[in-house]
Amino acid sequence: MGCIETFDEFVRYAEDRGGLGIEGVAIADGERVVREHRFAPDLARNIYSHTKSYVVTAIGVAVEEGLLGLDDRLADAFPEYVPQDAPERLGRITLRHLLTMSSGFDRPYLMNADRRAGVGAPDYLAYMFSRPVEAEPGERFCYSSADSDLAGRMLERAVGERLGEYVFRTVFDRLDQGFPLWEADPQGHHIAGGGIHMTLRDMLRIGQVYLNGGVWHGRRIVGGDWVRLASSKRIDTPVTNVWTCGYGFQFWMSPYPGAYRADGAYGQITTVLPGQGLVVAMQCHETGDFDNVIRPAVHERLMLPLCAG
Repeated sequence: MGCIETFDEFVRYAEDRGGLGIEGVAIADGERVVREHRFAPDLARNIYSHTKSYVVTAIGVAVEEGLLGLDDRLADAFPEYVPQDAPERLGRITLRHLLTMSSGFDRPYLMNADRRAGVGAPDYLAYMFSRPVEAEPGERFCYSSADSDLAGRMLERAVGERLGEYVFRTVFDRLDQGFPLWEADPQGHHIAGGGIHMTLRDMLRIGQVYLNGGVWHGRRIVGGDWVRLASSKRIDTPVTNVWTCGYGFQFWMSPYPGAYRADGAYGQITTVLPGQGLVVAMQCHETGDFDNVIRPAVHERLMLPLCAG
C-alpha cells in the first residue's frame, strides 16, 4: 500500500471514531505536502515543546557561525548570576548538557503549568541559578523546559540578539513563515522550550528541512552536520512507552528506522522518516487522550504501515 492509500485509510479509521481527538494530520516529502486532512478548522495553535525544534536549529546556525560551542559552559555565559556558594556541578553544565536534557538540575523546571502559575518569575535565570544541581551534568536524562530555556538564553548572549530576533532571521524568515505568536517570559525573552503558535503546514516545514539535510527549497537553513547531530540519539531516556527510545538535541528518537520527531504536549508532532523520504505531522486537541487513544492509533494505523510500505 502506498503512502497516500495508507494515509487515507488512517483518516477513515479516525473519522469512524470521531476524529480520535486529532485536529489535523499531513504527510509531506522534502518539497511539498502530499496529503492533508483536517478534523477541525485550520488555525494556528500552540505547538508547545515542538518549539524546541526551531530553537535548536537556530542554535545550530550559531554554532556553525562560530558564535557558540557545544562545550560552552552556562556559568561562563552568565557569571553575574553565579551564586558565591555555587556548587561545583553548576560550573560543569554545558550547552551540550542543556540540549540533551541532562543538565543535572534533575527536575522538570519551568514547564507550562509552572510558568502559568508564575513560578520563576520575574527572572528565570536567577531562579534557575538558585536551584540545586542534584546530579552530575551529562549523567542522566530529565526532561525539563528550563534546560531548553537556558540554552536559548546562552544563544542570546552569544549572538547579541533576543532569541525571537535571531530565530526569525535565521529560520522563520528563510522558511517564509513570518513571525509567529510566541510566549515570552516576564522580562520579554521568548521561551525556548515552548509557546510558538503555528498552523500544521507551517509546523511541518522544519521536518522537511531536516529530511533534506538542512535545506528548504534549495536554500541552506542549517548544515547537514548539525542535522545529523541533532537528529541522532545522544542520551538514553526512561522507557515509559514505545515512543520513549532516546533523545538527541531537542528531538526525540522514534521507534522506526532512523526516525526522530519534534514533540509538543497533547500531540503536536512532526516525525521525520528518512528511509521513506517522508515527514508526518499532526496537531491534536488539548483535551484528547493522547497517550491511551491517539498515540496507539497513530503508531499502529499510520506510522507502522508507512514504514512497511
